[in-house]
Order: sequence, then structure tokens, then C-alpha cells
Amino acid sequence: MSEILDKAKQWLSPTFDAETQQEVQQLINENSADLADRFYKDMEFGTGGMRGIMGAGTNRINKYTLGRATQGLSNYLLENVEKAQKSVVIAYDCRHNSKSFAKVVANILSANGIKVFLFDDLRATPELSFAVRYLKCDAGIVLTASHNPPEYNGYKVYWADGGQIVPPHDHGIISKVNTLDFSEINFNANEDLIEIIGADVDKAFIAASVKNGSLSDKIERKNLKIVFTSLHGTSIMSVPDALKNAGYTDVHIVEEQSKPNGDFPTVKSPNPEEPEALEMATNLAHKIGADIVIGTDPDCDRLGVAVRDLDGNMKLMNGNQTMVVMTNFLLKKWQEENKLNGKQFVGSTIVSTELVNEVAASYNVQTKVGLTGFKWIAKMVRDFPELNFIGGGEESFGYMVGDFVRDKDAVTATLLACEVAAYAKQSGSSFYEELLQIYTRNNFYKEHLISITKKGMDGAAEIQQMLSDMRNNPITEIDGEKIATLSDYNSSMKRNLITGEESNIDLPKSNVLIYQTEKGTRIAARPSGTEPKIKFYFSVNTALDTKENALKVEAELDAKIQRIIKEMKLN
Repeated sequence: MSEILDKAKQWLSPTFDAETQQEVQQLINENSADLADRFYKDMEFGTGGMRGIMGAGTNRINKYTLGRATQGLSNYLLENVEKAQKSVVIAYDCRHNSKSFAKVVANILSANGIKVFLFDDLRATPELSFAVRYLKCDAGIVLTASHNPPEYNGYKVYWADGGQIVPPHDHGIISKVNTLDFSEINFNANEDLIEIIGADVDKAFIAASVKNGSLSDKIERKNLKIVFTSLHGTSIMSVPDALKNAGYTDVHIVEEQSKPNGDFPTVKSPNPEEPEALEMATNLAHKIGADIVIGTDPDCDRLGVAVRDLDGNMKLMNGNQTMVVMTNFLLKKWQEENKLNGKQFVGSTIVSTELVNEVAASYNVQTKVGLTGFKWIAKMVRDFPELNFIGGGEESFGYMVGDFVRDKDAVTATLLACEVAAYAKQSGSSFYEELLQIYTRNNFYKEHLISITKKGMDGAAEIQQMLSDMRNNPITEIDGEKIATLSDYNSSMKRNLITGEESNIDLPKSNVLIYQTEKGTRIAARPSGTEPKIKFYFSVNTALDTKENALKVEAELDAKIQRIIKEMKLN
């Protein structure tokens, strides 16, 4: 505890403003238990940036931790970019302090002689990714904590290709940040280097979204009744305009959730993965007889989609289901237009459904599978310039259409989901029936995610112990099925637990474990990169003979998942 106290007292020096000093002094005076959590470690600038609770302290998001990250980025740009005038574009979301943090970041970049393009108001994260390339910038920054609780904020860094930073730039920037002292941050803005941007970039971004997300002139868009909610976030700035420009006129916005608000007052969590978050939208859909509900998270990179099932009830799709249907639709369109020639690919991740691989293979299109995190899908576009990227997604409700944006993009993905629904409707089908057809052609895949929260120092240790136990004392059987393989992405080794045979995994190291049984059941475990959680991903599958049996088969698969969770003592 004395080390933590010494670290906290350093924040009482003139390097920090009076308000920060006062906040830290009060914590010391009160002998607050919160002091340890604020100072036991530095807020980690990870491979994509930072995310955490706001407040004073080294393990909090504040002007100094953000300032240190930005000064480190500035130093890296000045040393590694050859252009005479380096430039960075900055966007921010609806969260508390996002706007003021964005200005602090702009000030530091400009103080280091770097040209800054700063959005005049909150904007969707995918627009920031687009703007990096549109404005020919060397990097981009967005101030956001995605769908975390209101007390969080964060900071993501993008490189010149519009994708989040990946090797070697991520490690280069991190090393610069980690060697900096807070006293080295230059907060003295050069206002001449800060340019406010807005409508021109919006217009270009929405036009590009409509171009990439509208896939046929034969779709009767006016006949699709849409309910949309921005969940108090940034998508209100772009999604309604994109839908209108694409030709969707029957759009109903959940007004109670349309005003940006960092408190997210109408939901427990502004996460479209949670059925509760879309409850107001699905209630409205029920009232007006809508065909589809779409909700986006606060920074508009993820989308939740609810559609009518065979009984006419609104059913929230999971991210795997949405990505499979949208990928299949894209592939079908490319095939109809005779554009598939073996030089295309779709992108996915190691914890996403393997059904998407099967769907792509049925069109003779390869699936490239990367680590968790959309930056790895964006990197695929850069790594394979000789191939056309059709689209790609991940289980956590993110999707990217084409390569004009290099991150998950709920604006264009919203258009694509509506294209699927509108086209299916006019063909006497539905979004949900399209999914069931995929299941009958392949297998019915059912996925489930559970997150276990473990806060603070002790929690972090518990998470590491859980992973260590799974790694060193592997499960050999689950729900009566023998475990065939254990893939350890930390050691880059895949081991056959039956034969003992080992093979290399050709991906960057990551703290992920995946068990797979002889019958194709899959269990993955990984710590969250942004929250104090360990996540478990379950995937089971079986044949589906007719769509009429879908409910029965789904119930059997759900029961199987619950048995596995109970057997692993995770409930």
C-alpha cells in the first residue's frame, strides 16, 4: 500500500492542475479504498488504445493519461512519418467529457506541430475510420468507450489505412507512451493547426455508405417498415440520413432514445447485444407492425437486429446469425453479377461462428479468420491487396461491408440488413427465413456468450487463474463428447488431446483458449480487452431438416449449452 500512496502523492505536484490535486488529496485524506484501484497500475495503452473509468489517477481516463498517450503518439508520428506536415483526424462520441477530452488531444497534437482535423460535434466511429483516408491523414483518434457503462471513456487510435493500429505501429506507439513522464506532455495548443470539420465529410461518408450498402436497383425499399434506435448515441447523426438517401422512407425512430446522452437514461446498458436495450424499439415495432428493428451502440460500430420469427414475434438475432445472413446475401449478389472469380474473401474471427466459413465455401469463396477484434479483419484488406474483400463480421455484433471503411460499421451494416429484409419480403420470405434456409443447407448452429465480471487487482488475478487452469488441466470430455483439440493462442499451439499431435497456429499470440469436440462443439475462453471480465463462447450445432422444426432444434441446442455451462461450473 505504501507504493500506491507514494504513486498517488506524485499527483500532488505542480505537473497536475489544482482540481486533480484536490481530488487525489481527498482520496488520501479519506484513506479511500478507491485509491488503490486508481493507482495500483498505469492505465494500459493497449494494442488498440485505452478504455476505463474516468477520474484522477494512473488507472483512470483523464486529461493526463490521455495526454501521455497522445504525446507518445505525437513522438511516434514525428519520428516515423516522412511527410513534412503530419496530420490526425479526431472524432468523439456522446459520453461525458468526450468533447473536452477531444479538444485536449487536439491541443497536444497541435502543440507538437501536427495538423488536426477535429469534428465539430459527435460522430460515429466508422466515419472517423473513413475520414482518415478521405482526408489523407497519418492517423485518427476517436474518444469513445463503445457500450461500456456511463462512468467509462476511452481512446482508440487508427493508422493511415483507416484501420486500428496493428503491428508494428501499435508496439512502436506503446513503447513511446510507456517511456513518457506526465511532465513531458505539451498541452500548449497551436490553434492555427486545428481545423474544425463536419458537413463535407458527412456528405462523403453517407454517400459511400449508401453506395456500398445498397446492393440492387430491384429492391422495393419503400415497402419495408423499419424501427431504428440510436440508444442515445452517435448514430443519430448518420443512420437516418443514410436510410433516407438509400430510399427507405418508412422509418420510425425511437424518439425517447434519439437524443445523445452519456447517461443512457432509458437503458441499463447501451449494448445492442442485450435484448433489454432494444425493448423500447421492439415494443414500437409490435405496435406499428414493423418488419425489422435495428439498434446501434453509442459509437455506432455495432448493431443489433430484431426480425419477425415464423410466428410473427420480434426475435433478436445474435451477432453470428446476422453476419451469416448478411454474408450469404452479399455472396449471392456477387454471384448473380458474375463477380466471383476466386479472388475474393470474407473475414471472420476465431470466436465467431464457423457457419460463416461453410457459407462462404459453398460459393467457393475463402474465409480468412483472425484474432478477436475488428482491427485484424481490417488488416486482412491491407495484407491481401490482390484479393477483393466482400464483407466480414464478428460475433459481437460488428460487420463491415467492402473496404471503404476499415472498422466495423453500423451505418452501412444497417443498410445491408434492411436490403436483406426488403428483398426477402418482396420475394415472399423474411430475414429470419433466410437464416433458416442457411441452417437447413448446412447445420443449425447456436452460439452463446457468458461474461463473468472480476473487478480490481484480485479479479484480474482470478481471471488469469481460470485461464491457467483451463490451459494446464484441460477438460477431456464435455456433455458426453470427447474433446478432440485444444488451441492455445498464447503459445500458438493446437494440440490433439486424443493423439497428442501438435501443430502451429499462424496468428499473433493472444490469451485465448478454444476446445473443440469430435462432434464440432466449441468452447472458447478469453479475458476481455476492455472490461474486467472473462468471456466464454459456446457453439453447438446439429442438422435441421425443415424450417418448421427450427424451434424444437433450437431448444435442444440451448439445453445442450446450459448443460455445458453447468458442467463447467460457470453458472
